[in-house]
Amino acid sequence: MYRFALVLPALLLLTIPVVSQQPSSSATAQSTPSYSAIPVEATKVPNPVKATPESLARAKRWWALDCQMCHGKSGDGKGETATDMKLKLADFTDPATLKERTDGELFYIIKNGHNDMPAEGPRIKTEENWDLVNYVRSLAKKKDAETK
Repeated sequence: MYRFALVLPALLLLTIPVVSQQPSSSATAQSTPSYSAIPVEATKVPNPVKATPESLARAKRWWALDCQMCHGKSGDGKGETATDMKLKLADFTDPATLKERTDGELFYIIKNGHNDMPAEGPRIKTEENWDLVNYVRSLAKKKDAETK
């Protein structure tokens, strides 16, 4: 009986911290950010960088280094990494894909990530991010020009 009296308090002391660290399902759902949500303010930001040949050339270098592995060389969403991971990515060569997206949304997605896409964050300068927005838009224009 004496041993039981010592063991019971010890068990309680060990289980209370574990139980108190378990978040409730409603608390977890509320505190987990939605990575697919893009702030309304971000959607309204205009692109200050013109889609010049220089802008597209700068972005093409970033694309080859950082985006092509998933999004594919042409932007069709069939890059080697995406294929290996069995990810279904948007086809940027299809003009309908980005028809409803603003440049501000694309900028936000590149900077902050979106769903499975990791964020570029501070690794990319603001102007380079806008260059990538221009480049992504140009991928659909190339396909559109080829079909005409």
